[in-house]
Amino acid sequence: MRRALICGVSGQDGAYLAALLISKGYAVCGTSRDAQLARFTGLRELGLLDQIQCASMTLVDFRSVLQLLAKFEPDEVYNLAGQSSVGLSFDQPVETLESIATGTLNLLEAIRFRGRAVRLYNAGSSECFGDTRDGPANEETAFRPRSPYAVAKSAAHWEVANYREAYKLFACSGILFNHESPLRPERFVTRKVVSAAVRIATGSPERLRLGDLSIQRDWGWAPEYVEAMWRMLQRQEPQDFVIATGQTTALQSFVAMAFECVGLDWRNHVDADPALHRPSDIRVSLGDPRKANQLLGWQAELRMEDVVRRMVDAERRRA
Repeated sequence: MRRALICGVSGQDGAYLAALLISKGYAVCGTSRDAQLARFTGLRELGLLDQIQCASMTLVDFRSVLQLLAKFEPDEVYNLAGQSSVGLSFDQPVETLESIATGTLNLLEAIRFRGRAVRLYNAGSSECFGDTRDGPANEETAFRPRSPYAVAKSAAHWEVANYREAYKLFACSGILFNHESPLRPERFVTRKVVSAAVRIATGSPERLRLGDLSIQRDWGWAPEYVEAMWRMLQRQEPQDFVIATGQTTALQSFVAMAFECVGLDWRNHVDADPALHRPSDIRVSLGDPRKANQLLGWQAELRMEDVVRRMVDAERRRA
């Protein structure tokens, strides 16, 4: 039985990845900063909480990382931990950098220090590319980060590349573009939109306030994206991959689709609020997933419209 350690299992991707690995017969250990207090909402919703081992670990504490690696002895490690909100990173830049860049470095160094053959997946981000108005980003596209979050993810990406080259670790980064699901917290704009649309459709008098509706993102379905993570660690040699749908859509279209799904015209319920604009933002984000298509045999099946419908259906069931 192969053993997998998921750092940051309490998030959206961690829950779906745990489900995938369990279905493939893995023994799974998932970490949170304090496993005794963590709610593990995603794991509960998927009915998986009693099927994995939960442990406390923080990546910014090297001793904590080293102890858990020694205790669980994983064959595969998935680094999904760290501060995950682009918007929040402007308010908490130090915590963002430490939890992502320092945390990834601690994990790499702990794996190297122990000397045991472990395969590491690192969660990269399309935010590293910055604006892609000149064309879709692939694995050779230069990084132009425009937020503290993107700066931290860029540093972590190059840490992984350095340890792969210098110490021959099996370590790779998945540069994932936006991927959503019903397990997204409401601080993420997609879940914020869907939740508000469902509430308004059931009688809430509220109005939805959003920032720049013209931004464009490459939106996919999270359960498909964790499959790509797993496939990256099954290859003979480690390589980094862009994971995306290859299509980009304006936030306004996402909003219109969510309200259409509940029988409403979004223009009657949404206000654009300049106060919600970020200090700097990406106008267009679009990925080129051809390498993943060719070498991983992976392709996104669901597009933005499918993602919205599934999120709305799940929100209705919750309501």
